[in-house]
Amino acid sequence: MNDRMTTPWSELTLTRFPADPRERLRAWDASDEYLLGHLAESGTDLSGTVVIVGDRWGALTTALAAHRPTQITDSFLAQEATRANLRRAGADEDSVRLLTTLDAPPESVDVLLLRVPKSLALLEDQLLRLAPALHEGTVVVGTGMVKEIHTSTLKLFERIIGPTRTSLAERKARLIHSTVSPSTERLSSPWPYEYALPEGIGPASGHTVVNHAGVFCAERLDIGTRFLLQHLPTPSGAARVVDLGCGNGVVGTAVALAAPEAELLFVDESFQAVASAEATYRTNGLPDGRAEFRVGDGLAGIADGSLDLVLNNPPFHTHQATTDATAWRMFTGARRALRPGGELWVIGNRHLGYHIKLRKLFGNSRLVASDAKFVVLKAVKQ
Repeated sequence: MNDRMTTPWSELTLTRFPADPRERLRAWDASDEYLLGHLAESGTDLSGTVVIVGDRWGALTTALAAHRPTQITDSFLAQEATRANLRRAGADEDSVRLLTTLDAPPESVDVLLLRVPKSLALLEDQLLRLAPALHEGTVVVGTGMVKEIHTSTLKLFERIIGPTRTSLAERKARLIHSTVSPSTERLSSPWPYEYALPEGIGPASGHTVVNHAGVFCAERLDIGTRFLLQHLPTPSGAARVVDLGCGNGVVGTAVALAAPEAELLFVDESFQAVASAEATYRTNGLPDGRAEFRVGDGLAGIADGSLDLVLNNPPFHTHQATTDATAWRMFTGARRALRPGGELWVIGNRHLGYHIKLRKLFGNSRLVASDAKFVVLKAVKQ
């Protein structure tokens, strides 16, 4: 596979994180190349404060490393990919400032480059956080594939930044150009958002969920999680339980409510998700000493044979691509980290065939519950 991206200034070898020689998905796409080409052709002045938001695997940041940009991302994996790609390119890692979407952005921004995220809520939240740092001379350029840019996307730029137009499409990619308007009203973000859980879903019924922007199903409980909550196991004693890919933390919080002695670990690669999980846990009055909240690559760094129960609703998309790579990493990580007799519980769409993967990995898979759309599966570490 071709893993080299040609920019107007150099040719870069880029990979996703974690790097996998079998990975068929590239670490950049046509929208990254379109944006970089535009910056070169237009002669955009990059000598000031350059901020790059939503750079998926560090392609934009690596290409512009000489200009000492600030990268803002919600993704731990994107940060790690950026570090690896900078090293591979021979760039000074200290020349790039890596921030999360929860960190305070620079006080003043001269060039703002945004990779349009899948979540409109996350785009809104980030534009609102950055708007006070923009001035009349700030260059604002967004980029994305045509299928990622909708009328609602442009309306957000228009409402928060100022007059907005789009470019012609090139190789199914498009640019968004916004002019900062001093008359644009500075709005406050509606995030984080809270809602009460419905009755009839187990120990979490009636409790509160807190969601930061961009977290999966942030405005309501999704039907898959609802189904899992109705069939959750209740561990006994001081069991070590992981809510793997925790999202807003409702699953782990439900276990904590039902099993007062359990020790919980909430893990996600999204900074917004882990912040949501921690807020959900604390809002419901649960004790601090029973839970840990970690942003990372699944169960990497968790000791072998140290867990009793792993609960998992694995994603089957990475941005716009459908892939089982993340689920497979989560399953293999769970098998390594579980003690003998420990259990992995998985909720998934029926058509994904997770039972086949679990049998291959664990040697067993039992159907706990099913409906027309979802299955809850259990695999036991032998």
